[in-house]
Amino acid sequence: MSAVPQQELPRPGGFPEIRYKRYVPKIGPSGLALFSGITLMCTLGLYRTGQGNLERRELEREKVWSRIHLIPLLQAEADRDTYRREVAANEREAEIMKDVKGWKAGESVYNSKRYTPQTYVVVP
Repeated sequence: MSAVPQQELPRPGGFPEIRYKRYVPKIGPSGLALFSGITLMCTLGLYRTGQGNLERRELEREKVWSRIHLIPLLQAEADRDTYRREVAANEREAEIMKDVKGWKAGESVYNSKRYTPQTYVVVP
């Protein structure tokens, strides 16, 4: 008795489809929307940086000019202070050297006109 081989056949309606492709759902904005948004943000940031640089430059210029205009006032104040200190030093010198004959307070002890006294403040 010989048996007739029987071939296996698919079931009625066929086998289900095998998913071999990657299935990623579309979530979020498209690439074009992301690129446009990033470009817009970078442009806005660079614009604001440029405006800030202009403002900073204007404030720096204003500070420099205010210092330039204050220089004469500060120089006059320094001159008054130097004069006041010189007068006080001459008075102290006259008080200390009052017993020395021929001593003139405030007169240079050097025989040359090239020497100019230094103007600095000694802080104890």
